[in-house]
Amino acid sequence: MQAAFFDMDGLLVDTEKVWLEIETGVMARLGAAWTAEHQAHLVGGSMQRTVDYMIQVSGADVPAATLWQWMVDGMVAALSEGVRIMPGASELLDGLRAEGVPVALVTSSLKDIADAVLKGVGRERFDAVVTADDVTRTKPDPEPYLTAARLLGVQPVRCVVLEDSPTGVAAATAAGCAVVAVPSVLPVEPAPGRLVVPSLTSVTIADLRALVPA
Repeated sequence: MQAAFFDMDGLLVDTEKVWLEIETGVMARLGAAWTAEHQAHLVGGSMQRTVDYMIQVSGADVPAATLWQWMVDGMVAALSEGVRIMPGASELLDGLRAEGVPVALVTSSLKDIADAVLKGVGRERFDAVVTADDVTRTKPDPEPYLTAARLLGVQPVRCVVLEDSPTGVAAATAAGCAVVAVPSVLPVEPAPGRLVVPSLTSVTIADLRALVPA
């Protein structure tokens, strides 16, 4: 195993509830309702996808750029009050670093939102960070994970990705990486080269190494 790549929302930090809260508030400003079922359509996706979908659902005549800014401002403000690291994430991060395994954060969130999370988690815990601002195509395209591999100088096939959404899993698989999936909002099915677990607390570094082809 040459490197490990962590997704952010729903995998590293418990932000799906924060996203739901901010999305619900923004939709209320548009005079429309928002539910967990709406959110499920967007898990693991980009801000552009979120904004487009919210405009479609609300039917509101609001510029996409305005809605985009409302979302970013709301998320940054909420995350600046603190973030909750998912169970087992800190221990796994610390263990990887202790063994000298490079670690990257790879997220479909924008840089401003990732920066707000990293203030609570610790930017120094990652050797590289890839956000939506660093790629032309976000997950499920493999570009984010291929970019992380390039930044660390490693081969994707020798890397393990930790994800929580089908969108992220698809991106990692397309990049040629092995995957540990911890489903949050949507289910993820087991597959060759993929370990599906209920929590990061049940994952060891030995489990990650075992996923990498000999």
